[in-house]
Amino acid sequence: MENTLSDRKKRILNAIIRTYLDTGEPVGSRTISKDTDLKLSSATIRNEMADLEELGYIVQPHTSAGRIPSDKGYRLYVDSLMEEKEREVSHMQELMIERADRMESVLKQVVRVLANNTNYATMITSPQFNRNKLKFIQLSAIDENQILAVVVVEGNIVKNTMIEVDESIDQETMLKLNILLNTHLTGLTLEEINLGMISKLKEQAGIHSGLISRVLDAVAEAIQLDEDDLEIYTSGATNIFKYPELSDNEKARELISTLEEKQQLVNLVNEKLSDENKNGIQVYIGNETPIQTMKDCSVVTATYELGEGMQGTIGIIGPKRMDYENVVNTLKTLMVQLDEIFKPKDP
Repeated sequence: MENTLSDRKKRILNAIIRTYLDTGEPVGSRTISKDTDLKLSSATIRNEMADLEELGYIVQPHTSAGRIPSDKGYRLYVDSLMEEKEREVSHMQELMIERADRMESVLKQVVRVLANNTNYATMITSPQFNRNKLKFIQLSAIDENQILAVVVVEGNIVKNTMIEVDESIDQETMLKLNILLNTHLTGLTLEEINLGMISKLKEQAGIHSGLISRVLDAVAEAIQLDEDDLEIYTSGATNIFKYPELSDNEKARELISTLEEKQQLVNLVNEKLSDENKNGIQVYIGNETPIQTMKDCSVVTATYELGEGMQGTIGIIGPKRMDYENVVNTLKTLMVQLDEIFKPKDP
């Protein structure tokens, strides 16, 4: 029957459901005419509501002149909402995959050119989102005991989490939980979701406070930096043989192993991201570096930014007698070039 509804009827039905979810009171035509941007008269809305009632999308309680949604009305609302969100999420994922493929190709080329131009070992990380903000949450029932929580954070990164529940949750409650979560959390960083806000959310969720806790855990997981998603590209490891003080067999083997295995490089990246001066260029000389195998080296790192809180780390590893001026100038130039390469193009 959905296809028989005009766009105007759908918009009026949506307005009735949203108002009823917010107030819990039957909704009259005068309320809809005042509280929405439909720009329709009460008489027109009354006629449309009469049609919606005849079609079974809304019902009139005996004690009130207003209307409330029927199960059929909720079903149409939920299906339309889910379809819209699925389109949004699908579009976001397509854009991110396309951007990620291009980015990987560029970063691999950048790290090779950097190694050739400096004659040192080089590394660059894929960009990560620092202090992500939550964009929206969508809860939907998979079956009686499972809920899918779709969490979308800044940069349109999508995380899906399955949540086990003890009993099924009806459509109206699910909609209220979605509205509750998005009203209070959208646009916040993890640091801004404090204990007071969590307590308030749980109080408003009532018997479903346990579900709210698990959703908040999913939000925290989506927002936090995921090291498994961190790609590190390296190049020029054999350049270290050009410097006698680094070409000792054991030292060289350990250094090359560090650059190839990359796990220890995560420590360097984390140190860089947690540094208060992370947006500048940082020089680690000898023992200052957090990586044991690089104690005989100098490491120069820089943070490149691509907007929306998206940051990555560039690193150059060489002897302590490296040409610092050239390295710093090269990194400054590269930071600007990466910003230009990945800056969103105007339509």
